[in-house]
Amino acid sequence: MHRVVALYRSSVGKKILMAFTGFIWIGFLAGHMFGNLKAFQGAGAFDSYAHHLRIFGEPILPYKGFLWAFRTVMFLALAIHVLFSWQTSRQSWAARTTGYRRQKSLNFDFASRWMRWTGVLILVFLVFHILHMTTGTLHSPTFEAETLTQSFAFHNLVTGLVSPWMAAIYFVAMVAILFHLWHGVWSIFQTLGGNHPKYTGWRRPFAVLVSIVIFLGFVSIPVSVLTGIVTQ
Repeated sequence: MHRVVALYRSSVGKKILMAFTGFIWIGFLAGHMFGNLKAFQGAGAFDSYAHHLRIFGEPILPYKGFLWAFRTVMFLALAIHVLFSWQTSRQSWAARTTGYRRQKSLNFDFASRWMRWTGVLILVFLVFHILHMTTGTLHSPTFEAETLTQSFAFHNLVTGLVSPWMAAIYFVAMVAILFHLWHGVWSIFQTLGGNHPKYTGWRRPFAVLVSIVIFLGFVSIPVSVLTGIVTQ
């Protein structure tokens, strides 16, 4: 138990947990992106996907049982990630005796100057996204609440992104996610011991590839709604 507490209190332990929870969210983003791409198959496919997320596990699980369990896990992972990010930031600020020096490593420069701010922007967007697409609080008056037998996810997606302003908000958020992922994926290898010379050279290209694929996958939806490719 003493070792567990010591690991928790150490900056190394916090970074390991940040990397692990970050990995969980990267997996979620990839899965969410692939789910969103079903919008290109039309309302039937997208609504069926959204509805099955709610009835998954029935009758063993209650309606939305799996979905709420999944949301709980994701919330805990996010809370741990944000908490330890804040704590490690405070530790680094307290330990800093001199200002930043210009570094040749773009990864170091980005992590020091922009990683935290993109994280804050993503956190704000996450709250906005829930109020916009899940609860409908910030949606247009055309928002349709789901029923036990029917989902209106496709309708809400299209009507929610048809406004250029809303599409712009999502685009800016995806840019923040792009840069946060770019350094985050790269850092996970570093933190979890994937810094072997045999594959160190692949870390940055892999991080760039993952970030760009997820960015393009998400951005393709508002762009397609605005251009009329995805429509009701």
